[in-house]
Amino acid sequence: MRRFAPFIIIGISLLTMACGSLGRLVSQAVPTPEVIIITATPQKGADQEVSLQLTETPVALDTAPTADTSVATPEPAPAPASIGESTLVAVQSRGVLNCGVNADLPGFGFYDAVRKRWTGFDVDFCRVIAAAVLGDANKVNFVPVTTNDGPNERFTAIRSKLVDVVIRNTTWTASRDGSGLMFGPTTFHDGQTFLVTKKSGIKTLEDLRDKRICASAGTTSLINLRDDFAARGITFEAVEINGENVLYQSYLDGKCDAVTSDSSQLAVQRVNFPKPDDHIILGDRISREPLGPVMAEGDDQWYDIVSWSVYATMYAEELRVDRSNVDEMLTTSKDPRVLRLLGAEGKIGSQFGLAPDFGYQIVSQVGNYGDIYNTNLGPTTMFNIDRGPNKAWNLGGGGVLASPPFR
Repeated sequence: MRRFAPFIIIGISLLTMACGSLGRLVSQAVPTPEVIIITATPQKGADQEVSLQLTETPVALDTAPTADTSVATPEPAPAPASIGESTLVAVQSRGVLNCGVNADLPGFGFYDAVRKRWTGFDVDFCRVIAAAVLGDANKVNFVPVTTNDGPNERFTAIRSKLVDVVIRNTTWTASRDGSGLMFGPTTFHDGQTFLVTKKSGIKTLEDLRDKRICASAGTTSLINLRDDFAARGITFEAVEINGENVLYQSYLDGKCDAVTSDSSQLAVQRVNFPKPDDHIILGDRISREPLGPVMAEGDDQWYDIVSWSVYATMYAEELRVDRSNVDEMLTTSKDPRVLRLLGAEGKIGSQFGLAPDFGYQIVSQVGNYGDIYNTNLGPTTMFNIDRGPNKAWNLGGGGVLASPPFR
């Protein structure tokens, strides 16, 4: 027995050392990703009655604002989905949708820190998906995502499963589609153009020759600018700016002669300038920008759910079903297309893992496409952006919006 005593002592020592190391590993804190919450606070300006003062405040992931606007203190944000986990299962298990949005683009995605409220066209499409998947349009955790490098960069947020979907003025391109991302139906057909001051005398693209043009770094705006002007033989100086707030302030500060982006974004930003009438948006377009929801590649069921949730808003408008008449249509309509959309006939919802009435939940809680557009961007808003191609194909006016049939 004494012969084995040294070996026993050595074995006990090694075991003690291993346990100590394991304890130290377990006690180490797991890093928590940081979310940048971009908020806007009304502030009196010298040249306008009310201006928007935009600020950025770093907060922990579990204190991001939620869709519940009735509480003063934001509730903890649900955990992201695990890599490889079914997105539908993850969303239904946690009981809330993590949706990546813009936090500082009024009309499309905006967080009002004073009213603790999220608003915008893209924000409402997050609510559309929540209504379809969870039966409640308010069960959304809005996560601000950006075009800047970091955990909240919009595509990083998707791939890391920080968010289930991004709906944030993002253009569908071939290179992005081929890089582990999937794009849903186009929710907004846009095009890139330029914002200039009236006093500059710039009226055409040729007038921008040898001018300084501000563009947001890391976006398609910069690529489009270089491609189009190279084709036209127009020389210019590109001023790359990180951050959309800084982009427009740089333009206002005279650091460039023009700023370029999607026409809808320019229209929204112009409204919030101290003197909007001093600036004009050129009529020329240098690109077509199809904007819509973005998801991580590899979950076909989730792709179908997001896509058909969006299509439900478009199909409802085609069939003239809106938020004001959806209950009446559900009980009185004899149109089989309407009844299938609202779940009174057929089993379309079950094919995607959704309730049969997912279309009804979308329209009754959020509205059809026209309802969403008019609420956020239409004639009664401060933006009054013409729908242009963003009209239903069968309602006249050159619209291109169309849904595959619900059958």
